[in-house]
Amino acid sequence: MLGFRATCPKSLENLLADELRALGAVSVRESVGSVTFEGDLELGYRACLWSRLGNRILLVLSEFEAPDGDSLYAGVKAIDWGEHLAASGTLAIDFGGKAGWLKNSQFGVYRCKDAIVDYFQERGDVRPSIEKRQPDLRISARLKKGQAQIALDLSGDSLHRRGYRLKGGLAPLKENLAAAILLRADWPGMASRGGALLDPMCGSGTLLIEGAWMAMDIAPGLMRRHWGFDGWQGHVPALWQRLREDALARRRKGFDRQWPEIRGYDASGAAIASAEENIERAGLKGRVRVVRKELADFVKPTHVALDTGLIITNPPYGERLGDENSLVHLYRYLGEAFRREFTGWQAGVFTGNPNLGKAMAWHSHQQYRFLNGSIESRLLLFELQPERQIASRQQHNPDGPVSGGLPLSEGAKMFRNRLLKNSKRLERWLKREGYTCYRLYDADMPEYAVAIDRYEDWLVVAEYAPPATVPEEKAEARLREILAALPSATGIPPERTVLKQRRRQRGNDQYRRERQRNERLTVQEGQARLLVNLHDYLDTGLFVDHRRVRLDIAARARGASFLNLFCYTGSATVHAAVAGAKWTTSVDLSPKYLQWTRENLSINGLSEARHHTEQADCMQWLRDNTKTFDMVLLDPPTFSNSKRTETVLDTQRDHVEMIDLAVRALNHDGLLIFSTNRRDFRLDPQVSEKYQVEDRTEWSLDPDVKRSGKPIHYCWYISRRN
Repeated sequence: MLGFRATCPKSLENLLADELRALGAVSVRESVGSVTFEGDLELGYRACLWSRLGNRILLVLSEFEAPDGDSLYAGVKAIDWGEHLAASGTLAIDFGGKAGWLKNSQFGVYRCKDAIVDYFQERGDVRPSIEKRQPDLRISARLKKGQAQIALDLSGDSLHRRGYRLKGGLAPLKENLAAAILLRADWPGMASRGGALLDPMCGSGTLLIEGAWMAMDIAPGLMRRHWGFDGWQGHVPALWQRLREDALARRRKGFDRQWPEIRGYDASGAAIASAEENIERAGLKGRVRVVRKELADFVKPTHVALDTGLIITNPPYGERLGDENSLVHLYRYLGEAFRREFTGWQAGVFTGNPNLGKAMAWHSHQQYRFLNGSIESRLLLFELQPERQIASRQQHNPDGPVSGGLPLSEGAKMFRNRLLKNSKRLERWLKREGYTCYRLYDADMPEYAVAIDRYEDWLVVAEYAPPATVPEEKAEARLREILAALPSATGIPPERTVLKQRRRQRGNDQYRRERQRNERLTVQEGQARLLVNLHDYLDTGLFVDHRRVRLDIAARARGASFLNLFCYTGSATVHAAVAGAKWTTSVDLSPKYLQWTRENLSINGLSEARHHTEQADCMQWLRDNTKTFDMVLLDPPTFSNSKRTETVLDTQRDHVEMIDLAVRALNHDGLLIFSTNRRDFRLDPQVSEKYQVEDRTEWSLDPDVKRSGKPIHYCWYISRRN
């Protein structure tokens, strides 16, 4: 009976122990990062060929006390190395462990090497040489609590390197960790019941390949061409060949059986290309399929009936400061996809951000801890049954009533009647279009100078600064009347009313933080879901007056490329992306709003694989740009003197240059949409002389934002002259 030690990543020890028992091991004992067991040489070979979880299979040659370096030397030299290594062979030594006498691990390597070399030289043989890359014999020397263990590494290279993956995507899973995840999720059981395996964020395809090999009884070591026992004097080639031929026969039998549906998706074209290469090298072409697809498009395949299956995935890890905010929405979207498409299935989400799992709004019935390299990770398992869903909760904590519970004065009644009149006027239009975010009132009566926007079941009241001729006490009294009238006019309670004071702003003042609550509300506009912040800034992140332009961008976007300049929170980008834009680029100088853009993309199941964000001064970006686009949105601020740039932007003064640069970024038949909220803006005549210009201002104003006098914004569609 031979003694063996199998090493593995920490947290896989009990799984590895079960695997070794299934292969025929006896006297199995677990320790941190390894499992010891006993068996014959055939078992050692079988473990090399079939272990999906181990890193190395070590054949123990000797164990002895090593209180000092001389004892280590003597113990190693006492081994009959002639039984293991030809005198002219090559060797490498891996040393690990600690002792008071041990200066460093390299000193241990030297003592072991000297002992082996001296063994051969004292016999009159030539000395073996050191070869680190592919030696005839790789020796593992371990020192623990004064006890030395010397073992022969039968594996050669780590067993997790199966041979099908030459490179991985970002933070790829090691193959044995992927196998452990699949085992914990009971993929073998699911496969035996005819279930499918889907990975919506498959990266380089490791989970899919390991799942296919596991389900179809394919040995993970079949592709390897070099083993640590190849140059070992005790190697029995006939025994190894018999085991390998048996594994090949089992693979052929597996290929003749009915295969489960195994599919993967990823937003990254590079990841899909890598996955396709890995799948082909693994011998699974045509059996495992991957498609480039955003999470937004993740649905149950319809070409075959799939009543049950396992969704297994390793979502991306945040690479930038703030990316965790985007990941929250990605996890939320994934949880919604589970609810929408996969009721009755099983799911496993492997994450280095376990707290984000709560965003999926599903109760996990089982969790397992793993180490992914040095990252503490967790596998969350879900039974996708309706009773396992977490009921949605209101995420916004009210500040308390803002109306003070005042009875309606005559002025408040008059204001309420105006709101009711506006609601009646908009009712049919809102019902037809399905809008839940719109402007209900905008200083229709000069004495009540506020703008009131409705965001689903919330109201935002923006108070315009009163003229100097209106006493402050009177302005405050009118505001109280407004706030008192709102609940009865709208049915929205006072605690869902947010009050802001809007004054004439310069530069980016309108974007400054007012309060810090960091609360977001998700609203729907057309096919796009958008995040708004009702409390922290003067503006909410969504300008309702530009709604029609955003929806027109969506209508034109399928298969097109789109550039969003001064993108703010990227709402137009999201509309284009959701509608099927080929790719988009969003440019803004503010990292805060680019992060908001990424979160808006994420909540729609979209990624930066095709929808890029770039932090830059838009004018300078346009000057440096060499790409062209099918559509460009140019909606600059009226005035900007950001500290991040040395120049001052004035839309009236600079719009001709901006338009010229933006047109230069258009494809030949491309469209530039130029818009501005500057009330006194005048389009320079030379723009119409150079380009085909269509004034779309009147068209772009929906009924809720149309008013007498100057429009709330101007809009032109601009293209090259034929």
